[in-house]
Amino acid sequence: MAGWMWLRCVLGPHLQRIHRSPEQSRPDGRSGRRGWNYQPRSLEKHTHSIIGWASALWSLSYYSSPLLLCYLYRKGYICSSKLVPVSQYVGTVLVCLLGVACLRGWGRWKNSEYLQFISVLEETKKNHTPANKKKLRCYDFDFAFWPSDFEWTEVSSPKLSKAGVSLLKPEPRLRGAADSVLNSVRTLPCHVISFLIAHSFGRRMLYPGSVGLLQKAMRPMLQQGQARLIEEYDGQRNKLVACDGNKIDTMFVDRRKDGGRNGQTLVICCEGNAGFYEVGCMNTPLDGGYSVLGWNHPGFGGSTGVPFPQNEANAMDVVIQFAIHKLGFQLSDIIIYAWSIGGFTATWAVMSYPEIQSVVLDASFDDLLPLALKVMPDSWRPLVQHTVRQYMNLNNADQLLKYQGPVLLIRRTRDEIITTTGPEDIMSNRGNDLLLKLLQFRYPKIMTDEGIRVVRQWLGASSQLEEASVYSGYEVDDDWCVSVLQSYQSDRDVFYPWSVGEDMTVEGRRQLALFLARKYMQNFETTHCTPLPATEFHSPWRL
Repeated sequence: MAGWMWLRCVLGPHLQRIHRSPEQSRPDGRSGRRGWNYQPRSLEKHTHSIIGWASALWSLSYYSSPLLLCYLYRKGYICSSKLVPVSQYVGTVLVCLLGVACLRGWGRWKNSEYLQFISVLEETKKNHTPANKKKLRCYDFDFAFWPSDFEWTEVSSPKLSKAGVSLLKPEPRLRGAADSVLNSVRTLPCHVISFLIAHSFGRRMLYPGSVGLLQKAMRPMLQQGQARLIEEYDGQRNKLVACDGNKIDTMFVDRRKDGGRNGQTLVICCEGNAGFYEVGCMNTPLDGGYSVLGWNHPGFGGSTGVPFPQNEANAMDVVIQFAIHKLGFQLSDIIIYAWSIGGFTATWAVMSYPEIQSVVLDASFDDLLPLALKVMPDSWRPLVQHTVRQYMNLNNADQLLKYQGPVLLIRRTRDEIITTTGPEDIMSNRGNDLLLKLLQFRYPKIMTDEGIRVVRQWLGASSQLEEASVYSGYEVDDDWCVSVLQSYQSDRDVFYPWSVGEDMTVEGRRQLALFLARKYMQNFETTHCTPLPATEFHSPWRL
């Protein structure tokens, strides 16, 4: 029995923190459930440090392996006479690391807190009851060992899981059969290079948060953020299994019992390309009193996989299914809130689940391609176009146009990330293009050349004073605009696009264009990465 327990300690996860049980009161009498960091004994602490350094060196070697292999080849080290002694050294190191792991297990076995934790973990794996799960949530440990709480196959057919959820695809060019074969042969090198770029540095440039070394550097900050969500907000961590098999790390804060109106609404947060729910945009709706469900991209934090568009959509789908079937929310009670690149999964969600209440897109863009072209050499343009469209097609605007519900776009006036020239040129912000595409689709008769011109003039304002000057300069009557739109809606009750403004004067269309632009977009005078205050977050305008 003792030997079996020691083996569990050898193979068990790293324990990081112990959260106080919700039933236990804090010694200082304050609210919350402040816990404490797990304190390993000397033997466990030093052996774990050795294994951690070995893991870091392995990660560094992995990412630098192409350069390292080229160097070794040029020096003549890649040959049988050289590889045999190297393999012996590697074998010796592995045996030593195995001994270190056994010593770490011995140190854990002598620690009563770790023994209690490993017993709770094993019992939960055998009997996944709510009571056992409640006990397990008092521990913060390697998420790979966390039992799954919800699987996509529980509510959907396993036969549909292989291909994943559906995505919008670029329209193929029509070609003859012979021409298509010749073109495929001619463009084969481009396809191969695009694949290599997308699956090597391209994906890591687009989603730097998926790089292991960055996550190691951020680990203390992520652990602190997670402890705050659990201990101060009574957050519940869950592991979801998507249809592609990826495990998705989520955090749910339930405010429904607080009695506030906002608590009955669930805000699902979609983070940026280096954002994690532990320290990301979850805090904005939390401060506003909403129930909040945060999740990490595939390959971020405790989530597994890689963040390609298909995997992203698969993850978003299982998060929504979890919110409906396990948390008990209706689609009409859900707001999707996204920051930056999270706009892709947010727009996919509202496109695929049109009953969702609304969507809020903060510092997001219409299409990835213009931003990718900005950072790559002009000579690479055809290759970049093919790579983005084939492997990283974040077509936010195309997806958003499929949604009929309320939309709010938040533009950062000094955004340095989603501008194609620089933060000083506010007209190069791709959020402008997202707004224009949305308005042109929904109100084509209003957004004629003149309507587009006045909206662009309003978008060019870099301060609230300039915005107000443009708005008042065209003498926009808000009450008249509302009455016109309500009259059209009550008479027809149709889906977008609307034909309102068809028989209207140029002055009337100008007023409506500016009125709609201000309702669909709000400015926030700051840079891309500044957290959005709760005062700036609210439900989108609805007629």
